[in-house]
Amino acid sequence: MLSVVLNNRSTNEIMDIVQDLRKQGLVQGTDFDFAYNPPKWDGFTQAQEKFTVFNFYVEKYATLFALKYV
Repeated sequence: MLSVVLNNRSTNEIMDIVQDLRKQGLVQGTDFDFAYNPPKWDGFTQAQEKFTVFNFYVEKYATLFALKYV
């Protein structure tokens, strides 16, 4: 499994990317999964940026994704 991280993308942008992957024929849960992590504030230091982790189970899909979206 290979992971690709996208930083500071809105939830709308992430869902557009997921829909694009599905249109390309990838199946969520079989070919890829993703997890959106909202920004967090720890009350002491600066806020952690929002990020999304895409996990791919086939290397070629991760490579093409990284070339297109990172």
